[in-house]
Amino acid sequence: MQEDGDMNHTATPDHAGRYTGARVARVEDPKYLMGRGTYVDDIALPGMLHAAFVRSPHAHAKVLHVDLEAARAVPGVVAAYSGRDLLGQVGELVTPPNRAETQPLGQTPLAPDRVRHVGEAVAVVIATSRYIAEDACQVVEIDWEPLPPVLGEEAAMAVDAPELHATLERNNVAHIVLEGGDVDDTFASAPHVFSKRFHVQRYAAMPLETRGVIADYDPGTRRIKIWISNQFPHSTRAALAVALMMPERNVQVIAPAVGGGFGAKVAVFMEDLVIPAVSRMLGRPVKWIEDRYEHLATTGHSKEMTCDIDVAVDDDGTFLAFRGHFIGNGGAYSCFPFTTIVDSYTAGGMLVNQYGARHARSTVDGPTTNKAPLTAYRGVGWTSGHTAREVLIDDIARGLGIDPVELRLKNTIPQEPYDAPFGQRYDGGSYRDSLVLAAERVDYARFRERQAQLRNEGRYIGVGFSPYVEPSGFSNAISKANGWTASYFDTAQVTLDPDGSVTVTTGIVSQGQGHETSFAQVAADALGVRVEDVRVVQGDSDTTAFGMGTYASRGAVVAAGTIMTAAGEVRDKLVALAGNALEASPEDIVLSEGNAFVRGAPSVSVSIAELAASVYWLGVERPEGVEDLTLSATRSYEPGETYSNGTVAVVAEVDIETGVVHLQQIVAVEDCGTMLNPMIVDGQVAGAIAQGIGGALLEEIVYGDDGQLLSASLMDYLYPSTTEVPDMDIQHLETPSPVTAGGVKGMGEAGSIAAPAAVINAVADALAPFGVSIDRAPLTPDHVRELVRTSAQTTEA
Repeated sequence: MQEDGDMNHTATPDHAGRYTGARVARVEDPKYLMGRGTYVDDIALPGMLHAAFVRSPHAHAKVLHVDLEAARAVPGVVAAYSGRDLLGQVGELVTPPNRAETQPLGQTPLAPDRVRHVGEAVAVVIATSRYIAEDACQVVEIDWEPLPPVLGEEAAMAVDAPELHATLERNNVAHIVLEGGDVDDTFASAPHVFSKRFHVQRYAAMPLETRGVIADYDPGTRRIKIWISNQFPHSTRAALAVALMMPERNVQVIAPAVGGGFGAKVAVFMEDLVIPAVSRMLGRPVKWIEDRYEHLATTGHSKEMTCDIDVAVDDDGTFLAFRGHFIGNGGAYSCFPFTTIVDSYTAGGMLVNQYGARHARSTVDGPTTNKAPLTAYRGVGWTSGHTAREVLIDDIARGLGIDPVELRLKNTIPQEPYDAPFGQRYDGGSYRDSLVLAAERVDYARFRERQAQLRNEGRYIGVGFSPYVEPSGFSNAISKANGWTASYFDTAQVTLDPDGSVTVTTGIVSQGQGHETSFAQVAADALGVRVEDVRVVQGDSDTTAFGMGTYASRGAVVAAGTIMTAAGEVRDKLVALAGNALEASPEDIVLSEGNAFVRGAPSVSVSIAELAASVYWLGVERPEGVEDLTLSATRSYEPGETYSNGTVAVVAEVDIETGVVHLQQIVAVEDCGTMLNPMIVDGQVAGAIAQGIGGALLEEIVYGDDGQLLSASLMDYLYPSTTEVPDMDIQHLETPSPVTAGGVKGMGEAGSIAAPAAVINAVADALAPFGVSIDRAPLTPDHVRELVRTSAQTTEA
């Protein structure tokens, strides 16, 4: 359970006396800066044991026999189990279909007879220390029968590909076609058709804190308490209860301080099932903390996809139709609760994005392979599909001799609510204005002159633009509009305590986003108290209001709505109480900064603390029309279908001798509707763009032809540091949503969606004199040098 720390300063509302929209300093930071945050690995329980896993060295193999006797004989080892030992103790976790075309696919904790990727767990050793458990894993003997692996997404769907799951046809979890308008006739009659095949590499979230689980089963109460680094405790409780064959009332899931998630921790992994199972078997608490190799080898990967996109274009540059085929590399299993199409389907669904073509078709496939399973990572497949489309649009601009900004503006949809070809309804945004502002901020009007001058000096700079629409605030309306079958239910509880302070509990869980601050701002405005008098509690399935957790840019939208709704009920009772106390109509009562006063007469007032005390301690008379004086409310909220938008622009210089890309300028224009806290929005934008830079230039999870993981440590997996990420120019536009409480839109993923395309387009623009065509990421120095060499050889030929 997480709570905000004690506030040692006074937060300042904006000039209108509201906290919402003000740059309130983050109230949760002092405890972390003082080392007082409690992460899973900080928790030590009496009699606690430690787990280590025996993992497969093979990408694909049968498990013929597991011999644990030598491990069990190691001093300090308490127990060792194979997959067969756990049969009957914990069940298979089946990821249900998220569309009618999707096949269910399950995974058994500790593979009992077959492994499907390097690093898959086959046995677990429980000992008095992690060191002993790791040593004992080394003496476990396993008889393997290696099988041929399949690694590429297209190879996996081949007729003669090795069968990975007997229940799947050609290893494919889903084949889906989305269509709007008359695609075939439009392409057939189009003056121009531009096409591109683009491959986005496999990379991953890489939070500073890896995964971790502690389970403590109490045989007296038959309850189990689980601490887990996790983004959705209530959903995790439901999944674990099913797998452990226990009623949910006996399963408590706590997400303490979480050191980053980015989507990697909005999944239930096999270790999350095994640790509670062995704690119950042994009657003692058991801890497992993932090391970095395990994280790279087993925690979900993301983004890898082959994207084929065609655009039908008129002579004047008008986009007439889009057609795409998105094949995601799903890895070995469908990781709960998402399936292998979490990337490819999201890419296909947003194919057209903010462009006005009325005809579109997306074909989506989600094959399994012998790589680690695919999970959600910030931006999911929107990143991959967006990158392929925006790089192609720059190709179209060069092919037609049209400026890439003008080409995009020509095809941008109106800024009013808009119905997209696949059935989504955008709720309005600054689609054109954001691109225009980004161009202004990079001084685009004079950029080409500067670019030409530098080329004469042998220097190559380029500019890339990447406008986007981001589906956000995921709940029932937007989920259904985007074709998913998932359902959502979220609540918040708001309580006015006897001293006039406020406690908010929510099922939205923080992994560093500043929720305790933003949510306190919303509650403070709704109840007219000071923000420092609001306490936000989250992360405990036993004590917090039910919610679906934090992912898909839903935190601000859902939390703001649930908190406003619950606080509104408490507020109604407060103004009624104040009206009685001040002998005024409730309609004339204003709540502000901890006081209730009569509108136009602020000297006629009573403190909110006095009103609360009158209910809790003094037996105050119930105001007319108020049936229940309980100063607490739990309420749900269902937002409408909402989309944020913006533009990322990048200026980059390419050293053609070394292949190194230097980012000179980054501009981000973000429109997320009403901002709860612009400072926190800035942080979200900057962090997401940094991750997008990593995807564009550096990060890649690499497997050998035999399925061995080659990027198995941070010596081989490179992500950006401050030296690769320049200062960012972050600009804000605000188009409040007409379908959400307070006009709020989500925005947590936009930077990671849009930044890779902006970087790649800037590199392509810089290298335009060489006639390069970029068709894959990342743009490592070797890749860039290869592009220059290849284009030079082509020119000479």
